[in-house]
Amino acid sequence: MRSVRVIPTVREFSSGQATHAFAPKRRVAGYARVSTDSDDQYASYEAQVDYSTTMIKANAEWEFVGIYTDEGISGTSTNRREGFKRMIDDALAGKIDLIVTKSVNRFARNTVDSLQTIRKLKEHKVEVVFEKEGIRTFDSNGELLITIMSSLAQEESRSISENVKWGRRKRFADGQVTVCYTRFLGYDKGSDGNLVVNPEQAKLVRYIFSLFLQGLTFHGIAKRLESEGHKTGTGNSAWYASAVKHILTNVKYKGDALLQKYYIADFLTKKPMVNKGEVPQYYVERNHEGIIAPEIFDLVQKEVEYRAQHVETRNGTHVFSGRIRCGACGGLFGPKIWHSKSKYRKVVWQCNEKYADRHHKCSTPHLYEDALQDLFVQAVNMIISTKDEIIGNFGKITEDIFDTSHDEETLETVKTERLGIVSRMEQLYTENASTAMDQQTYQSRFDQLSNQYSEINEQLTALEGVIRERKARKTKMELFLKALKKQERLVTEFTDNLWHSLADHAVIRSKDDVRFIFKNGMEIQV
Repeated sequence: MRSVRVIPTVREFSSGQATHAFAPKRRVAGYARVSTDSDDQYASYEAQVDYSTTMIKANAEWEFVGIYTDEGISGTSTNRREGFKRMIDDALAGKIDLIVTKSVNRFARNTVDSLQTIRKLKEHKVEVVFEKEGIRTFDSNGELLITIMSSLAQEESRSISENVKWGRRKRFADGQVTVCYTRFLGYDKGSDGNLVVNPEQAKLVRYIFSLFLQGLTFHGIAKRLESEGHKTGTGNSAWYASAVKHILTNVKYKGDALLQKYYIADFLTKKPMVNKGEVPQYYVERNHEGIIAPEIFDLVQKEVEYRAQHVETRNGTHVFSGRIRCGACGGLFGPKIWHSKSKYRKVVWQCNEKYADRHHKCSTPHLYEDALQDLFVQAVNMIISTKDEIIGNFGKITEDIFDTSHDEETLETVKTERLGIVSRMEQLYTENASTAMDQQTYQSRFDQLSNQYSEINEQLTALEGVIRERKARKTKMELFLKALKKQERLVTEFTDNLWHSLADHAVIRSKDDVRFIFKNGMEIQV
């Protein structure tokens, strides 16, 4: 006859108390987390740690493993919670039998994270106890209760996130600028919380803008700054092209501020996304003292845009990159190395299209780099020999040619006209809402006003473009004249700085017809 013998349990999963006389102690760990670094939260954090430590050590059936903690970390995702991840790794490695934590929302405010983690722990015979809610994950109804509590915690976190978003956008709409001052090269935090120019660092910012206008690439500027021992905003010696580009395109350096360049799409992951129109942005003009004059900053933006469109030709390896044009086909010249491994090594420049089509080879010749440099020196000296006349003539006409006062007056007039159209549209809305207006008549009048509004906006855009272009050309001319004034004597040798400060580009038609076009528009044939 069959007999059944009961084998007693060693561990009681639901209660956590050992029932076997020789059962080993349960290895128990605590987990504590606070989501901010405030003093109140820190006190809560210390209280959690002290309570859990005392409670675990007081149980004779438990062996204290330790307290795992995370300070100033949100519970919506486990990704950045190093203490939490270390605890789970130890539990899965068999070092922990039981985890005790204050509540479900201390463990995670993300339902998916909570359940995935708890199920993984259960598979490895690790129980979790949530004291506040009285939930034990080895109980039959534990997972259902956790799902409910985690969902409530997740909804609370979503609500908090929405409130934070609303608060930030309200501050942005009010023009309140927030900056990480410890990393912002050129500025310190003022007594009123706004940006204040750091005079010493501002010199470096101006130097970076100057190098770019001289023709150096982002990468070239980074290398120059490193070689000269300049420090970044964070105090590092290493410079990167991306950091240089960020400085050159940051509107804060001209005294303005663009707010909400990034946004959080998912409150669980909290991953910042580039704002491409998904949420409003706010542009604050004249928010603080600028380091770079607005016209210089705008000129740099045009140059950044131009280089981006010609990225394939401007790798910055050679000073002439992207600046030597073919007079026959309109293409660009590129460098080639001849006899690279011998004492006869030479750098030559030839049209990139020369051998692109074997049936129609470009007719322009190649030129040795040193010969091209010598020709440029000749052209510069031709300008220097008449420097006073050039400076005098261009100095007189610069203000007249690039004067924008009339255009700016027209711009204000057009803006006033636009306000009038907007006012008439608002009156039309009100009239249609308050009277029994014929809808066909309403639509006809609305369409007419809408067309006028579109036309006047196009006019405004065109005027603003003309003003920007003239100011940029004026700045370019002034920089050229300033560089020319510094040339007190004839040039004896080629330098990169000389090329960057004076030349716009060169056109090669033949060996006897090389033309240099300078930044003031002058063309010199040598």
